Amino acid sequence: MASLQTLSKSFPGWVFFCCCCCLPILLTSSLPLKAASTAPHACRLRKINFQQPYIRNRTYTLAKTASASDKDTDNRLIGQQLFVNIRENNRCYLMKRVVEFVVKDVLLTEVKNQYPYVEEVAQFLASLTSELSSCRFSGKKEHIEKNLEQMKNKMEQLGENGKTKAIGELDLLFDYMENACTDVPKKGGNKKKN
Repeated sequence: MASLQTLSKSFPGWVFFCCCCCLPILLTSSLPLKAASTAPHACRLRKINFQQPYIRNRTYTLAKTASASDKDTDNRLIGQQLFVNIRENNRCYLMKRVVEFVVKDVLLTEVKNQYPYVEEVAQFLASLTSELSSCRFSGKKEHIEKNLEQMKNKMEQLGENGKTKAIGELDLLFDYMENACTDVPKKGGNKKKN
């Protein structure tokens, strides 16, 4: 130990000490933690995806801008009704499907020229669904398809305002996606079958 203390008193000795003693300890202690945190799970996203202030602000600003033009305050496209009869372990898959629809059939249509940040938000959401490309449902798919179809039908019934409403609810979509795809499902959650 005395030789280590002597070595660490000079700058070259300090560098040698850190490289030989501290670095291997730091590397080996962080490896299991890193491996555990990046372990792939088909229906999980990293929380960091949603903690980027830049894209969160862009998404919320876009939603607020479109919401100001939304004339229909009685209907909601993105809400708890999407999760009716959906088991907790299928919620991320459902949100992936909703986001895919919103990106393709709303954000990447003619509306992209009407609002600020549409292309940035669409690109961000598309990257999330790309990360979830291996995410599959478990059990029966009927309730997932039914709830998704109801959302699409409601948007269609709203006509011109349907896309405006969908964009105005992007903040909700962002939050629902974060909650469904980053939180670990609780054991013994929703008992209803899908």
